Amino acid sequence: MGADEEGTHERLQRHLRELVDPKIKEHRGRTVKNTGDGFLAEFASVVDAVRSAAEIQRGMLDREPELPEERQIRFRIGINLGDVIVEEQDIFGDGVNVAARLEALAEPGGICVSRVVRDQVRDRLDYTFEDLGEQQAKNIARPVRAYRVRDNAAPIERRLPTSPLPLPLPDKPSIAVLPYTNRSSDPEQEFFADGIAEDIITALSRYPSLFVIARNSSFTYKDRSVDVKEVGRELGVRFVLEGSLRKSGNRIRVTAQLIETESGKHVWAERYDRDLADIFVLQDEIAQAVTVAIAPVIADFERLRAARKPPGSLDAWTACQRGWWHMSKLSPEDNALAEKFFERAIDLDPTFAGGYIGLVSVLADASTVFLTRSLEETQSLSEALARRAVALDGANAEAHASLGATLWRRGDHEGARAEANQALAINPNLARGHAVLGMALVSSGRAKEGLAALQTCIRLDPRDPGIAARYQQVTVALYLLHEYEAAVETAKQVIRSYPDYPPIYRWFAAALGQLGRGDEAKQALVTAAAVAPALLDLPDRQRIPRMRPEDYTHLREGLRNAGWQR
Repeated sequence: MGADEEGTHERLQRHLRELVDPKIKEHRGRTVKNTGDGFLAEFASVVDAVRSAAEIQRGMLDREPELPEERQIRFRIGINLGDVIVEEQDIFGDGVNVAARLEALAEPGGICVSRVVRDQVRDRLDYTFEDLGEQQAKNIARPVRAYRVRDNAAPIERRLPTSPLPLPLPDKPSIAVLPYTNRSSDPEQEFFADGIAEDIITALSRYPSLFVIARNSSFTYKDRSVDVKEVGRELGVRFVLEGSLRKSGNRIRVTAQLIETESGKHVWAERYDRDLADIFVLQDEIAQAVTVAIAPVIADFERLRAARKPPGSLDAWTACQRGWWHMSKLSPEDNALAEKFFERAIDLDPTFAGGYIGLVSVLADASTVFLTRSLEETQSLSEALARRAVALDGANAEAHASLGATLWRRGDHEGARAEANQALAINPNLARGHAVLGMALVSSGRAKEGLAALQTCIRLDPRDPGIAARYQQVTVALYLLHEYEAAVETAKQVIRSYPDYPPIYRWFAAALGQLGRGDEAKQALVTAAAVAPALLDLPDRQRIPRMRPEDYTHLREGLRNAGWQR
């Protein structure tokens, strides 16, 4: 299509008109619909379906002989036997879904069938069935036993060569870390190179949001010249991380490249130059640096991809990514849209913890950032949702961090710290875990320790959609430490990037008030009133349970110095 869109479309329509549709009718089937680059057909007999498919594929071998092989159109066909729901111009049901997944597993020019199809036709037709084993098909609860069909009547010299079975992509971002290449003359560095790749695999595996190929599979590519597109097809992954190291004297250079396998596009690349001192410490340092860098890049890529998908094609995972994309816009309207997508994720898969985690974040922003809901209204629901996420997936670090944030908002600082520490025990690189720990420490009178945790959070995930909230929490910590100048500068960073982010103005005005910068402080109050008037209606201390009485008094003091009269 990329080389000749109109010509390709015309050729496809000719194949359908001259070969495919007649063969379907000849074997008592009906074409239910054409799908742009494919078709869906229904047969009363599974024998007729397989025979029709085989004759279509055999006929396609003799078409377009004038074109080079790479330009010839080839079909993949999947066949399943099962009940369907019939409408005038479509059919639905699990039977149709399985057929679609089998089609994706077929070779170009090949046929892939389910076990029930094989059992029905194997003694009645002259075909060979090659067992492909259990295949985990997207959106199908149980694995599907798949078989490749070999047409014994097809001319041997015209049969397409067998190629490795393409694996379907998982429902979440998937990555394979290839063995690092040792480009130095020192063979001792081979162990160091392998160690870096192994440590990156281990670190990435701690992220429940990623599907990470195990070392045993990714290391089969060691010492081989590989095409990342082929790796993506063979391992069923969207991303490949590859890299190399080179030693010169007491210095070592390590490179890393993250590649999207479908297009072959480089999504991210970096190099690390280090002194070769303690080799194991250096190995850990580089592995962590690479992991911390690529996890947010993958998250950004997936959210943008989900944002481009039509709403009707979303599964639970992509619905969640769409929700996070809307949350990153930091507006009340986008927050409301995010809520709908997280609710949809839960409807699509009630056992997927991600939908509950996202909904907790939406409710938090609604009640504390945009002030579209009261804290009292959302607190019980948020805690129930967070506890549900933990119950569904106790090994999910994000779920524990979500529960910790909910407990923090309720004023249970000890519980919040416990959940944050649990999250960090599962995944030490989880930015949100450090954020929750920092918030709980700041609110319990340990602002200096909390500030360090918040700064770690920002270093781990500088592209976090909620980065404005992280800097706002840093501003709070600095204010409570009486570091007003630093608090003002940090607040300005937030305001430059997110001028409509409401909470920052309260602390910005208070810090300016403490510094005696009256004109700037009054302007901050005016802006706060314009962005969110309710910001300056400070409720009674009892309605902000996460704040200690002395911190609440400290805040009011700064606001009064700024000219606040309430």
